[in-house]
Amino acid sequence: MTLSAVATRYAKALADVTTTAGAVLRPEDALSQLRAFEAALEASHELKNALITPSVPASRKRAVVGRIADLLKLSPTARNFLFVLIDRRRIALLKAILDSFEVIVDERLGFARAEVSSPRELSEAQRGAISAQLEKLTGKRIRMRFALDQSLIGGVVARIGSTVYDGSVRGQLQTLGRRLSTER
Repeated sequence: MTLSAVATRYAKALADVTTTAGAVLRPEDALSQLRAFEAALEASHELKNALITPSVPASRKRAVVGRIADLLKLSPTARNFLFVLIDRRRIALLKAILDSFEVIVDERLGFARAEVSSPRELSEAQRGAISAQLEKLTGKRIRMRFALDQSLIGGVVARIGSTVYDGSVRGQLQTLGRRLSTER
């Protein structure tokens, strides 16, 4: 089984726990708590090595994770999830698991993820208009991530899954060029 498949299995399990009716921890809270732990892990090379190294006993790793969880005020669900990762020697996959968890939860809650590129920072009004248009096109609620792309002259390019909506000046010029060449 590939590492991404393993990460997806753990992400699905966490999504099952946080999205069921009567769940103690909401998915967004689980994500923010576990991202905080991930940030602490990435900030300390020694901590990361200690939690990944097989020679350190799981009981010591659990004690360290427990202390960090106390400092970060993690919920019992988040803490137990980290303990499972320690016990199964999967803590190194935490980032991949959380990335997969975000996608799975969005799918379950009916959101589509859009990557929107523009040549400059967009205003809130522009972001809202883009979101409304993408929701109309897809029939789903949209979670957008924005990126700057200096190669664009103007307009925006939105990618939802494998579908690209090209509203850039370059894309419009290419479409116009294709039309003109076929009308001869």
